[in-house]
Amino acid sequence: MNARTACPSVCPSAGASPLREALLNDWQQRLPLVSQPFEAMGRRYGCSEPVVIEQLAQAVEQGSVSRLGGVFAPGSGGAGLLCALAVPPDRLEAVAALVNALPGVNHNYEREHAYSLWFVITGPSLEWIERRLAELEQACGLPALRLPMVRPYRINLGFDLRARGPAPVPAGAAQPARVRAIPPAQRPLAALLEQGLPLQPRPYAAWAQALGWTETQVLATLQAWLDEGVLRRFGVIVRHHELGIASNAMCVFDVPDEEVDAHAKVLAQQPGVTLCYRRERGEGWPFNLFCMIHGRERDSVRAALAAAREAAGLHAFPQAQLFSRRRFKQCGSGYFVDALPALTISPSTQECAHA
Repeated sequence: MNARTACPSVCPSAGASPLREALLNDWQQRLPLVSQPFEAMGRRYGCSEPVVIEQLAQAVEQGSVSRLGGVFAPGSGGAGLLCALAVPPDRLEAVAALVNALPGVNHNYEREHAYSLWFVITGPSLEWIERRLAELEQACGLPALRLPMVRPYRINLGFDLRARGPAPVPAGAAQPARVRAIPPAQRPLAALLEQGLPLQPRPYAAWAQALGWTETQVLATLQAWLDEGVLRRFGVIVRHHELGIASNAMCVFDVPDEEVDAHAKVLAQQPGVTLCYRRERGEGWPFNLFCMIHGRERDSVRAALAAAREAAGLHAFPQAQLFSRRRFKQCGSGYFVDALPALTISPSTQECAHA
């Protein structure tokens, strides 16, 4: 099926809504690595480059798109940590505000559990993260549960906006256990990628100017990262809440360490599962296998979980489901923020958003 057949309603006269849905739906995994990517995207639908840029800019402004950028594999650079706090209900909003203000925090959710506040913090190093967490613990008077990642099995928050749910597992989506770290000379490009692709006719040339590279070097480096799995995804990063995929659950299992790989590899391939990884257990936290399931409604998430759990043979293990209640913060990671070039470029995003 060709692109025009797949999106028959998309054409210059079809109006903004069908075109925008197509742009957001079809380009979440790979943006064109050519000098004028938005012109290439427009050709797919018979639309001009300015129209594509305008539609994407409006999606960013209205909050349905976070940025056009990359998602790096764990181990590619910097460090990240999943943390949780057991916050008394009457202090939740105040403590959430302290977490939001902490440098490096990119996700912060209230979940249905005694550990009620869950957040991800990223930064240039684990030492940098530990300093920030120590500041937070002192400020709020609560110990943070730290859950380092041991192995990723699936990291791909792509969504099928027509089906209003997670996208099918893409071909070649198996997550390597380890990837090479991005060398120091390339880290400034990774920092720009975390900020987002500028919405202008030749965005890679703008990055090249900021770096003192050639456009060809930028494109070749991005392609190499994708080929090696260092860069897991380079595309339109949608905000699923704003697009109607508003229910999600973090599902956790206590699996014997020697059995985790076998169960996780099956779990990661199940419909509805967007994230799947093994983490270290924490004090008072026995679970080591995690997955995220997203859907439009709680019942659909529960159904997807039941099917995934059965397929992966996990029904007999101790487990818990932590549905999200409130999203306090969601934005891009900051693994490479210390390498950001001094020359600023008009961003494609309003990088952080709160709800």
